[in-house]
Amino acid sequence: MKLRLPDLAILVAYLVTMVVIGWVLRKKARQNKVNYLLGGKSLPWYMLGLSDASDMFDISGTMWMVSLCFVYGLKSIWIPWLWPVFNQVFLMVYLSRWLRRSNATTGAEWLATRFGHSGPGIRSSHNIVVAFALLSCLGFMAYGFVGLGKFMQIFIPWDSVRDYVPFHVPIQYVPHFYGIVFTLFATFYSVLGGMHSIVLGDVIKYVLMTVACVSIAIIAMQRLHQPGNAIAVPRGWLDPFFGWRLDLDWKGLVDDANKKIADDGFSLFGLFFMMMLFKGVFASLAGPAPNYDMQKVLSTRSPEEASKMSGFVSIILLPIRYSMIIGLTVLALLYYRTISGDLQTPGGTDFEKILPATINSFLPVGLMGVVLTGLLGAFMGTFSGTLNAAQAYLVNDIYLKYINPGASNRRTIYMNYLAGTAVVITGIVLGLFVRDVNTVLQWIVSGLYGGYIASNLLKWHWWRFNARGFYWGMLAGILPAIALAVLKAYGVLHGLDLYYWPVLFFLSLAGSIAGSYAAPPTDADTLKNFYRTVRPWGLWGPVHRAVLKDDPAFTGNRNFRRNAFNIILGIIAQLCLTLLPMYIVLGLGLPLLINTVLLLIIVFILKKTWWDRLNEY
Repeated sequence: MKLRLPDLAILVAYLVTMVVIGWVLRKKARQNKVNYLLGGKSLPWYMLGLSDASDMFDISGTMWMVSLCFVYGLKSIWIPWLWPVFNQVFLMVYLSRWLRRSNATTGAEWLATRFGHSGPGIRSSHNIVVAFALLSCLGFMAYGFVGLGKFMQIFIPWDSVRDYVPFHVPIQYVPHFYGIVFTLFATFYSVLGGMHSIVLGDVIKYVLMTVACVSIAIIAMQRLHQPGNAIAVPRGWLDPFFGWRLDLDWKGLVDDANKKIADDGFSLFGLFFMMMLFKGVFASLAGPAPNYDMQKVLSTRSPEEASKMSGFVSIILLPIRYSMIIGLTVLALLYYRTISGDLQTPGGTDFEKILPATINSFLPVGLMGVVLTGLLGAFMGTFSGTLNAAQAYLVNDIYLKYINPGASNRRTIYMNYLAGTAVVITGIVLGLFVRDVNTVLQWIVSGLYGGYIASNLLKWHWWRFNARGFYWGMLAGILPAIALAVLKAYGVLHGLDLYYWPVLFFLSLAGSIAGSYAAPPTDADTLKNFYRTVRPWGLWGPVHRAVLKDDPAFTGNRNFRRNAFNIILGIIAQLCLTLLPMYIVLGLGLPLLINTVLLLIIVFILKKTWWDRLNEY
């Protein structure tokens, strides 16, 4: 183990600080439900943006992205469109404002502003979104749990701590043991302190990660540009653009990388890209999934601040995160022979272990502690944000709605504690059965979300869509998504989950439309109030005419074209922010200059077409 006393001191100091934050802020969080779950809707947008970006800087995702960068080079910038990462641009441009105007506490509570409090399908639509939220939260918690285990297994070898553990741990469960230990710290400060402690903890973690990422990038630059040093990569690795086929051949360099490309199913990169783009646009139009991202939007002080927060996320997340990703990739390429032994498994090379193996081999004392602490904080931040979202749905949308609507504030807070504990235990148990990071990632983003997109796209953009349609659309997507996961687990189906997504989407779309026409439209007063308050664009003609009868001076939202223009610019700006640190570390001067000039031009235009016009619908 390479950890020294200064490294351990930094790690212990961070863990103690998190515990103290949870304990100190517990009284503030216990004042009422909104204070506990949403920070009292009093936190500034830049703090919430830092927290949201910090939650997205998760350890599992970063391990995955480092492995992608190693194998696919600059072309790896497109693969996170699986999420899709550009959904933050849609939120920035208009959807965060639409969502925040509801003044709701959770996504399930938001449904009342769209469908009303009573009528056909109201209760079932509420229940289905709660079920989806809990499924996705538990999936993300298991996803983070797996990444932490892989990280710790290399970074702190079991032989170094075995003698200090008073019970026997089978070797196959060592990663899970590490995961449980650090999960307990995250549970303590997030359950006690609520959103206030989560945001403060995320800000501290972001500062640590910034120091760590920039330091790793500088070390990689220094090593790369030493005389005689060069990275051995296949032709096309340094080019972010691509054709129909990937055409990256690692033969004679790292042969197992070719196997990973085949296993990933990305060889026909043009087809893969089109599927990602097709899915990504629809997923982004659906708005945020009911997880920590939605909770941060609902926690902002105003709709305008919600948009600012979503835009701030990309600016502070992508350059910093990719400084670490490209830095670790360059170090791994330069010294692959040194770390290759740490990457081997019975099934071949596990490229997801590049991140911990590289950190463990090349970072100096002190910086090692900062990086370790930051990455552990990344896990804890993602875990705590997801836990907070799950608590909100269990307590606000089940306990207070169906079991004890008149619960006192004291009882509500204690139910939050109980719900948090139950969610953590369930997440840990699920984490024990997950094979690797990519398995659960693919199911969440391509399978489960396939059932989410159609219903949630239509709720914003089509007036005739109702609660019954929402329920049947969600059900028609989620059940096949779960069946897909089971069939793939038993080897009945094969291939990328992304390629099954259109089937899930059209099943869900059919369920949404059929369910909507099987019941009367939503109550006219509810629709008019939603249309006046949220101000959506889309297929709202009958409602618009009804509102005009009540208020002839009313003007609808005519910003679709400007929103679309800003979205295109925002997505290009995201790509520029991603490439910026990569070009700097690799020393690619001309591409860096073109990238920077393009980014500055886009920023100038968005200042005029987005920032200065935030109050317009």
